[in-house]
Amino acid sequence: MGEIQSIRGFKDILPDEAELRYELELRARKVFSTFGFREINPPIVERTELFSRSIGEGTDIVSKEMYSFNDLKGRNLTLRPEATASVIRAYIQNRLYNRGPIHKLFTIGPMFRYERPQKGRFRQFYQINAELIGDGGPISDAELIIMAMKIINGFGITEPALEINSLGCPECRGAFRDRLQEYLKKNTDGLCGNCVHRLEINPLRVFDCKVKGCKETLVDAPSILDFICNECKDHFDELREYLSISSIHFTINHRLVRGLDYYTRTTFEIISHTLGAQNAIAGGGRYDGLVRLLGGPDIPAMGFAIGMERIMEIIKDSGISAKKGHLIYFIPLGDKARKRLFLLLDEIRSEDLWAEISYEKKGLKGQMKRANKMGASHVIIAGDHELESGRVILKHMTTGTQKEIPFNGIINHLREELSN
Repeated sequence: MGEIQSIRGFKDILPDEAELRYELELRARKVFSTFGFREINPPIVERTELFSRSIGEGTDIVSKEMYSFNDLKGRNLTLRPEATASVIRAYIQNRLYNRGPIHKLFTIGPMFRYERPQKGRFRQFYQINAELIGDGGPISDAELIIMAMKIINGFGITEPALEINSLGCPECRGAFRDRLQEYLKKNTDGLCGNCVHRLEINPLRVFDCKVKGCKETLVDAPSILDFICNECKDHFDELREYLSISSIHFTINHRLVRGLDYYTRTTFEIISHTLGAQNAIAGGGRYDGLVRLLGGPDIPAMGFAIGMERIMEIIKDSGISAKKGHLIYFIPLGDKARKRLFLLLDEIRSEDLWAEISYEKKGLKGQMKRANKMGASHVIIAGDHELESGRVILKHMTTGTQKEIPFNGIINHLREELSN
């Protein structure tokens, strides 16, 4: 029998990448804490109805891309394709709105969509998500966008570009929808088959299409910013003012929409020009009607998602790697030394230092080769002679210098070495 392969579109996250992901998550968590965001972890499996109601029956996600199945009791369940609906469901179910007017929540974890696997896109993918629930004003929009930019800048990604737009509210968007639909029906020859179907269900989603012909057809399409009401216009103008106050550079992209039905007013994307056509690394917007749509009170909200796979793709191309801690490698020469160093190994680890001991009974040369391959910063060597004298040899692998130090002074010496 041959070896079992992973499922297409699902990748193994190997140690080097896992370490880098962990470091990126720590950086994101640090930013979240400075903005007062707290972690929430909804389950990855939800009732299918949650996504069909929130995302929209006519969306590609719901109609083509969800991993849905019936469990043993016949309930229709889905592996979550995005996090916002799950967070809002948890917010409603646990009555978080009774615990205060504003809730700042984040979650980090896997999402699942049946899409064609390609560079930077997988069927199991990871997102960093943030949701600010309870405020409908432009200042919370600006705060969330600024936070997203800080996280991405903190990843070491240079020159991320911010694009913003307003989708208006349900009242003013209707007129734009009708005008756009009228325009698209006159230009169906330039649209792909999917967009011909989309223009009947939700014509705004045509703006999401990456097909060249569709993009060219939309060049002369009407702009939603010409249709938004005065209240939505004031909201958008204030958002731009707050971003400018914070020295956040942005461009207005009146073609920018989101692929989910629940978005209203502010929408934004952060893009990287190093990724090609699929260049969005983060995106989000306001979804004021979603809490009510899912059975909760009428409470406004705003959120975003950062795609970890896209981030990792940029980082890999730029040569950034995770910072590894100092490795203290123990080389015993003889059985007595091995047992004595094994006891010391536990003491070193109790100091929260990374320490390893050679498993193989090789000579000094073979063990030094192994220490070097593992990237050890310091090596501690002990044999019969060192045991008798009560001392060990501490070798600095970068400089090549070494010295004898007493057994009972190893931890203090290491602290001194690692602080330099």
